[in-house]
Amino acid sequence: MSAAQGVFVDYFRCPVPVASFDTVEDLSPVEGYFCFGDAVAYGRRRGGRIEHSVAIRLDDAMADVVTDSGRLQLPFDLADVVTNLREERYRRPAGGLKERLISAGAVQDLYYLIRPLLPVAVRRHLQRIRLSGWEAIPFPRWPVDCSVDSIMRQTVALLLEASGTRRMPFIWFWPDGASSCAIMTHDVEGPPGRAFCGELMDLDESFGIRSAFQVVPEERVRTSSVLVKELRERGFEVNLHDLNHDGYLFHNKPQFLERAALINQYTQEYGCDGFRSGAMYREQQWFDAFAFSYDMSVPNAAHLEPQRGGCCTVMPYFVGKILELPLTTTQDYSLFHILGEYSIALWKAQIDLIRSMNGFISFIAHPDYLLEKRARAVYTELLTHLDHLRRDEGVWMALPGEVNRWWRDRSQMTLVRRGESWRVSGPGSGRARVAYATVDGDRVVYTLADHTHVKHA
Repeated sequence: MSAAQGVFVDYFRCPVPVASFDTVEDLSPVEGYFCFGDAVAYGRRRGGRIEHSVAIRLDDAMADVVTDSGRLQLPFDLADVVTNLREERYRRPAGGLKERLISAGAVQDLYYLIRPLLPVAVRRHLQRIRLSGWEAIPFPRWPVDCSVDSIMRQTVALLLEASGTRRMPFIWFWPDGASSCAIMTHDVEGPPGRAFCGELMDLDESFGIRSAFQVVPEERVRTSSVLVKELRERGFEVNLHDLNHDGYLFHNKPQFLERAALINQYTQEYGCDGFRSGAMYREQQWFDAFAFSYDMSVPNAAHLEPQRGGCCTVMPYFVGKILELPLTTTQDYSLFHILGEYSIALWKAQIDLIRSMNGFISFIAHPDYLLEKRARAVYTELLTHLDHLRRDEGVWMALPGEVNRWWRDRSQMTLVRRGESWRVSGPGSGRARVAYATVDGDRVVYTLADHTHVKHA
C-alpha cells in the first residue's frame, strides 16, 4: 500500500482493496497551489499550472484525472497534499511589509516583555491592529476550511466512478452512529479565571456538559493542586496549557526542546494526556519531542490568531504519535474583543459547516473572559445550542480525552467481510458502525449500514 493509499484508508478506515488508485508519474519539481474540485490543494502535480499564491485563479487538477482499465490515477500525491494542508507546510514567509513588520521576532519579543504591564484595553487595541486585514486572507477559507475533507470525498466519488461500484464501505467517524462530535475546553490563564472555575463548572454541569480545563504549570502563582483535584473529582478533564504562557515555546528549536522536556515532566506530574500551547503558537514538525497523547494547538483557519495558517480539516489527525484535535471554531476572546460580536451567530455558522462534513466541533471559552455578564450570557446561549444538538441532532458531546481514545481505537479497527455485509473488528468495535459512501448527483452521501441517514446541518 502506497503512502497516498494509506492516508485515504486511515481517514475512512475502509478495506485496503477499496483504495485502488495510483499517483501519476512526472509530477512537477516544485510545489504550489492548485484546486481539486471545490478544494484548495498544495503540492506537486502533473498536467497543469501551480501557483505560489491563492490570490491567482487556480487551475483545477480534476481535468487531469486518469482512469486506466478501471483504476484511478490522481495527478498529485494524495499523501503529500493532505500532509501539506494538515501540517501547514503550505505557509510561506509573509509578503506584505506590514505583515513582515508585525510578525517580526523583535516585535513579538517586545510585546511579551511589556505585556504584563499593559492594561487589558491597550492589549486588545494592539491585537486588533496586528490582526487587521484578516478578512482579506483568501486561504484557508473563512470561517471554516474543509479542503482536506473535500479532497477525500471527491476521491471517493472518482473511485466509485472508475470502478463502477455503487458504494464504498467504511467505519463511521464517531461512536454509536453520532452525526458529529463536539468538545468544550477552557484555558485558565490568570487568577481571576482560576477563581471563576467553580462557577463555570456549575454552568457547564447545568447543561449536562463536561469540559476540559487547561492549566498553566509555571506561573507567578502556580496552579493549585486543590483546583486540579476539584476539577477531576467533578468529572471534568485537566490538561496542560503551555509551560508559562510567555509566547516563547516555539521561539527556537534548542529552547523548545528544553521546554518540551519540562512539559513532559509536568504531563506526568499532573497526570495529563492533552496539551494546548499559549496563543495557539505551534510548529507541528517539532511535535515528536512531546510525550503527551494529544494536542489541541492547531486552528482550522487561523485568521484571528497571532500565527496565521490552519490545518484545513474538521477531523482529528495524527502528527506522528500525537493526535491533533484541531480548533475548528473562533475563540471567545476573538469573538468578543477582536470582532466585537456578542452573539452566537458566527459559532452557529461554523457549527453548520462542520456538521455538513460530519466533523469535529471544538471550542475554547476562557474563564478569564467569561467574567463579564454580557460574555457569560452569550456563552450560556451557546451551551443551550450545544445541548439541543446533542439531544436532537445526534451530536456526540465528549471530553477531549474520550475523543482521543475513540480515534486511536478507530485507527486500529478494520472491516471484515461477512457474506454480503461487513462487520467491524478491533478495540472499541462495539461502539463502531459500518457506513457507506455513495454518489448522489454531484455530491457524496454517507449512510449507516442500518439504512439510517446521517444527520447534516
